[in-house]
Amino acid sequence: MNFEFSDEQNMVRDSLSRFLRDKYDFKARETILESDAGWSREIWAGLAEMGIMSAAFPEEYDGFGGTASDTLVIMEELGKALLVEPFLPTVMLAGQILRHAGGANADALIPQICAGELIMGLGHYEPKSRFARNHVTSRAQKTADRYILNGHKAVVLGASIADTLIISARTEGDDKDMAGISLFLVDAKAEGVSIQAYRNIDGHPAGDVTLENVTVSKDALIGQEGDSFQRIDTVLDHALLAVSAEGVGICKQMCTLTNEYIQQRKQFGQPISQFQVLQHRMVDMFIHQEELVSMSFMAAAKLDSEGYDRSKTASAVKVQLGKSCKFVGENAVQLHGGMGITEEMSIGHYFMRSTMLELIFGNTDYYVKQFMG
Repeated sequence: MNFEFSDEQNMVRDSLSRFLRDKYDFKARETILESDAGWSREIWAGLAEMGIMSAAFPEEYDGFGGTASDTLVIMEELGKALLVEPFLPTVMLAGQILRHAGGANADALIPQICAGELIMGLGHYEPKSRFARNHVTSRAQKTADRYILNGHKAVVLGASIADTLIISARTEGDDKDMAGISLFLVDAKAEGVSIQAYRNIDGHPAGDVTLENVTVSKDALIGQEGDSFQRIDTVLDHALLAVSAEGVGICKQMCTLTNEYIQQRKQFGQPISQFQVLQHRMVDMFIHQEELVSMSFMAAAKLDSEGYDRSKTASAVKVQLGKSCKFVGENAVQLHGGMGITEEMSIGHYFMRSTMLELIFGNTDYYVKQFMG
């Protein structure tokens, strides 16, 4: 496949790569993770100033991108740097929900996201949903001028640091109906909202969100009542491409770090890179990396076009993400030996993030079934 990025996209890549190289090396990231906040508002503001958030939105929201290929460029570089700041939940999930819904809420909030002034999260998956997007038990009861929300959302990315959450809740229908699902803006500090905050194994902030009689105005409704499943489905499919592009950056970095290590590590008086079996292993890692690159390019091309099966495209790239991250990550750690699982070496941190990417939004087995179904 001949896939070429535009001059503008290459400029974004170069600028972002340079910024992260200068401001977000492994030691700087460690310092950020050890801080009380666990992420850096300074880095977040820097990304906003560069226009990285704006690149994920089309021109009607004063953005200058918003295509799937733009997502590839940005997320690959963020993956190489192991960024823990909430780009995925704020920009690629909540931000894209607003974009697809349009209306007054989008007009008001997307500029704040682009300016780096607003942190958001999307609460959709629930403890017993097992990745099924239509399984929503949270309920929104409508009264004369408001909605009352009750429910529980699991592993909401960015929830522990979010200013505002987008919550899916059922306004009608049974728990597994596609119809009847609505989306609401909820202040993360509103009365009745409880967030059990934690960090995932990769250091990213998350939380379980419980809503007990949370009252929101009718203006908090995003889009039409009971008609949000397709919007959620679309955004999550595009999010699969985003995490796959991040996986590309992570796999490339794991291959680079491992190749450097085996050239420095000596055994029997010579670098272990001279051993043919390890050369073969590195070739296999590179092949898995390039398979993910190619699949991501294919998915981006299809998601930017018309007349494709979005669900199968997204499922295919997520399956390849799981396979590539597992193979490259496990072999990278193995070739580093015991050092590969220490906190002091970056390779273990890349492996932890690659493990999370295999699980996020549904594991490999789940998307194999989705593709075959």
